[in-house]
Amino acid sequence: MGYYRASSQPSTLPLAFDLLARVGQILMLQFRRLRRSWRNRRRIKLLLKIALPLLVLYLIDLPIHLYRTRVARPGHDLDLPFATGCLDPSVTAAQPRENATFVMLARNSEIDDARATVENIEWQFNRWFHYPILFLNDVPWTEEFKDVLSRAVSNGTEVRFEVIEKGKWGFPEEMNEKEKTKAKLQMKKQGEKGVGYGDMESYHHMCRFYSGEFYNLEALRPYKWYWRLEPSVRYSCALTYDPFAEMAHRNKVYGWTIALWEVGDTCPSLFKTTDDYRIEKGIPRTPAWNALFRVMWFPAPVRWFLGFFGVSEHDNSGNKWNMCHYWSNFEIANLDFFRGREYQDYFRYLDSKGGFYSERWGDAPVHTLAVHMFLSPEKIHHFSDIGYEHDTLWQCPGNAPMDRQLLGNKALADTGKMTPPSEGGTGCRCKCQENKRRRNINSECTSELTRPVAFHRPSWWERHNGFYHYAVNNPNNPGK
Repeated sequence: MGYYRASSQPSTLPLAFDLLARVGQILMLQFRRLRRSWRNRRRIKLLLKIALPLLVLYLIDLPIHLYRTRVARPGHDLDLPFATGCLDPSVTAAQPRENATFVMLARNSEIDDARATVENIEWQFNRWFHYPILFLNDVPWTEEFKDVLSRAVSNGTEVRFEVIEKGKWGFPEEMNEKEKTKAKLQMKKQGEKGVGYGDMESYHHMCRFYSGEFYNLEALRPYKWYWRLEPSVRYSCALTYDPFAEMAHRNKVYGWTIALWEVGDTCPSLFKTTDDYRIEKGIPRTPAWNALFRVMWFPAPVRWFLGFFGVSEHDNSGNKWNMCHYWSNFEIANLDFFRGREYQDYFRYLDSKGGFYSERWGDAPVHTLAVHMFLSPEKIHHFSDIGYEHDTLWQCPGNAPMDRQLLGNKALADTGKMTPPSEGGTGCRCKCQENKRRRNINSECTSELTRPVAFHRPSWWERHNGFYHYAVNNPNNPGK
């Protein structure tokens, strides 16, 4: 009986099978890669078929969108200072006056701050022009307040102390107790979220009052123009012309000094609500309205999404509000505009939406949106030659050359040491906090809101580097 003895050399058959298996694996792997590559090519082709038309549509839509939201450049600068340097106040004050008044809303407890403001404006302006001053309060005035403020004015200036009539201050008269309770709860939540003055009921009342009810006061009915004052503000330059007369003569309606950004969490729905009103009333978009937009490069579907879902600070077309507004604690304006049918209808529309309490809609953005919606750009005036300080913010134009300071003028008298003149300065005997800057806030909002009246604008490179002009046709803005 025989037996089988294994060979000491490995058989070639398993090696061949292993080699074939490996070759097969490699071929299958390559085949799979080719198939995936083919699939990827098909996917790429499909993606290109979809993306290229979308890209073409975007490239068509973008210039159309930018054109529709553009702010056309006027042929020349439309808003310049009413004066450069000093004029002889004995001459300008002798000219016919306008039917105008100063207005200050104050509390009895603000007696010292109110007196400081009145003494300052009397020295810088009203000692020559003697426009009346109207004080408003939501509670009766104390005899002390009336006595002190009556003695703070110059001889010849009339002073009136009025209490805001019932129905003009506080919640709307048509608001029931349940709605008031809800409003108070909403204000409390604003405070918890850290919204500035969000939980202060009186502040909400003040914003609503200045947004609309203020203009319907019986005490203001005799006047056509008003200049708003606040306790504890300071005017740092002499004003030797009559701004009311100049506004009327030049067909201006609204005047301001400082423009800045609104805090977004105070009024997230205000811009869209205003745009709803604009569309409902068929009010066309104008260069003044477009000046409120921040440039949007998003494709149309994204903009439509932002508008349709009411994303904060966007209008119905998805355009984003740049949040710029005029600081309304200084205003010189025509009362006929604000108590007219158009503006009052707009205010009533806003009031019906409840945003003065469910949010903290301020009178400053409300006024800004209104004047840019209703007025042509040349009716809005920047008082760039007025030095103005409130809280920590200020604007000071710098002094015009010395030959425009009327040194030795008897009416101006000795106003004390003034800031040295500077290039591009337009002020009269200004005492600026510093001579290195014209304002201590960024000038971007000033440049943005004045685009409709500005032929000379900061270049792209200047904007990129954060350099914005001090005022229309005045690029001199030391220290930015």
